[in-house]
Amino acid sequence: MPWDDRLGRKLRLKDLHTLQVVVEAGSMARASLQLALSQPAISKAIADMERALGVTLLDRTSQGVQLTEPGRVLLARGRIVFDELREGIREISEMAHPHRGEIRIGTTEPLTGFLAEVVSRMSKAYPLISYSVEVSDTTTLVRGLRERTLDVAITRWTDGAIADDLTADVLFNAPLAVLADRRHPLVGRKKLSLADTMQQAWTLSPPDSFLGRIVVAAFNKRKLQLPASVVTTLSIHTRLNMLASGRFLTMLPLRMVRQPANRSWLRALNIDLPDTAGPVALITVRRRSVSGRVKLFMKACRETQVDV
Repeated sequence: MPWDDRLGRKLRLKDLHTLQVVVEAGSMARASLQLALSQPAISKAIADMERALGVTLLDRTSQGVQLTEPGRVLLARGRIVFDELREGIREISEMAHPHRGEIRIGTTEPLTGFLAEVVSRMSKAYPLISYSVEVSDTTTLVRGLRERTLDVAITRWTDGAIADDLTADVLFNAPLAVLADRRHPLVGRKKLSLADTMQQAWTLSPPDSFLGRIVVAAFNKRKLQLPASVVTTLSIHTRLNMLASGRFLTMLPLRMVRQPANRSWLRALNIDLPDTAGPVALITVRRRSVSGRVKLFMKACRETQVDV
């Protein structure tokens, strides 16, 4: 479908925004309250877009609205348009104030200590920069990058994990370890192997999650089945609380032991897991313009000394 003056006049940013709010609200009635527009005005805006494009964008049901496949495509591209406009406005602002504004960062729980070190350095040099931090699993962070709710993510990655639309800048390599409370009976024992832990109580990531797949591979490489997990969860905070009882084991990045909040009680068992080491990287969206403050943040990440 050619982009001509006629289509350009009919497909307006205001209408794309209306479509986005309707989808997020789940109904035109709720979107009407958020947008301070009447439902007929919202219906007309969406109908005009559908007429201009020659496709149906929304399926209307008694339960609300749902995107059609063309609607999903348009909304995904619309997010990119709005993101680029926001970035353009930020860049214009940075021409006068290059060292202020917000950086939206995503990271996983094991890397929050590293992030705290970076932000501590940055806040001294650039006190007018603020940071919005989302802590989640790698899959969710990647989705945030693609939906333009994050500027950069710091997470572990593998060769097959980064798609063509993303780019990875490796910072350091981080191994996994079997972790336990300092009171656990296996802490301090020499010459342990994963096989020695099979009868212990475990709390693990879901086996189909990003980290869970790495853990499964570590056991399989030693010809072991994944041990029975008493508590299976993506929440590392929950697993650390389970470990604090003194009964449970888990497998997480070794860096967790070195975080200030964990040093007094968390220990790594004497099990060598060199095959679990993997790169931690700065992940960004390829071909997306990066603001000056995000460049400063990425530079600070590269310069921060890491004890893995």
